[in-house]
Parts: sequence; C-alpha cells; structure tokens
Amino acid sequence: MTAREERRPGAPGPARQRIAVVDPGSGNLASVRRALERVAREEGVAAEIDVTTEAASLRAADRIVLPGQGAFAACRRGLDALPGMVDALEAEVIGARKPFLGICVGMQLMAQRGLEHGVTPGLGWIAGEIAPMDPRDAAGAPLPLPQMGWNGLRPASAHPLLDGIAPGDHAYFVHSYALAAGLPGELLAATDYGGEVAAMVGRGNLAGTQFHVEKSGAVGLRILANFLRWVP
Repeated sequence: MTAREERRPGAPGPARQRIAVVDPGSGNLASVRRALERVAREEGVAAEIDVTTEAASLRAADRIVLPGQGAFAACRRGLDALPGMVDALEAEVIGARKPFLGICVGMQLMAQRGLEHGVTPGLGWIAGEIAPMDPRDAAGAPLPLPQMGWNGLRPASAHPLLDGIAPGDHAYFVHSYALAAGLPGELLAATDYGGEVAAMVGRGNLAGTQFHVEKSGAVGLRILANFLRWVP
C-alpha cells in the first residue's frame, strides 16, 4: 500500500517494520534518522527507527543501516568497540540476509580493507579496497580533495534502490578515499571526478552509497524510500 492508496475500512494496517541504524561513533545519525522518518511518513510505511549501539537490536530489526563519516580506521574501531556488533552484523546481514544500506564510510566498511591511516580490515562483503583518490583534470592537473559537493550519478545497472533515479541526477559527496579494484558486477552507480568513482555498490541484500543520502535532497530521499520497500 502506498501513501496514495486508501485502506479499506476494517482492513489491517501495514506491518510495522523496525530499522536499526548502527551508531559506530561517527556519522550523521540524527540526519539519517530524520530522513528515514520522513520517507516512511510520506510513503505510508509504518516504521520504527532505532539508532543503536546494541547488537541485540540488529536481531530484532527488519532492515539495517550503517552510516559513517571521517576516517575508515576510526569507524572500524568504533564498530569493534561495540560488544558483539560485528558478529551481529555478520549474522543478520550475511546470515539472515536482511536488507542492508551502508552510507559514506559505512559503505566503505563493506570492502575488504581500507588504506586510510594504515591498513585496516573491512567487513569483506564486497570486493576491493578503499584507497586514496588521485583525481586529475583533462590537462593532468590535480583536482581538489576531498571531493566535496554535488556530482551527477551514472547508474551502471537496473537496481530497485535506483528506481526513479535518472542518469545525471545529483547526490552530495564528501570524501578523499574511494573504492578501488572492485568487481564490475558490484558497481550499481558511478560518478565522475577526474575519472570514474564508485558512487553506489552492492550485491544481493547489500547496498552502499559513497554519497550522503541524507544530504542529497530528493534523490537521497527517493533511494531511502526505495530501501524501505526493497525485498532482495
């Protein structure tokens, strides 16, 4: 049932879903929560948003979101500091195949390792590593880092989370490291900044955005709305 559909009198309402937003100690948690609450309200989805540091919350959740910002190594340390959280992510996301969305460094943590401030293991859910960017313009001059601001998206393949997203739609990026040596089949969308940059990756029940969906206006809200209805 969408927000435009009227429920018949006496018919049961939509099942309430629980969304766990993992707090690794960094990330726009309040903004992510507000964005999820807004799209749930506008799409007529009954949802309970739980910003959590508790592994048990993941077992009770229907969907899991991992935001992150700052350095890869610091975000991984933040996850490791939460008792049982990494094991719970593995059990609920990989084992139980619950829909998962990583945002910014939360997306980067899906990779095999990060090279920011030393070599740090990632969750190993997608191929590749998070390496320093070296963007260049057409003349070979370096472009500013971090990549900060609005960049156009180029969907690489059809995906439910990209429903309603057109080539050239803009999203908001802030990063100096990006996925390198990933698999073409795991690239959902790219952007251009002195060369191709992975903007969205995923496989199966996993998805991640290098851009901040919660700061990306209508495009980000559309992706979050799609996530709330996604059945991998």
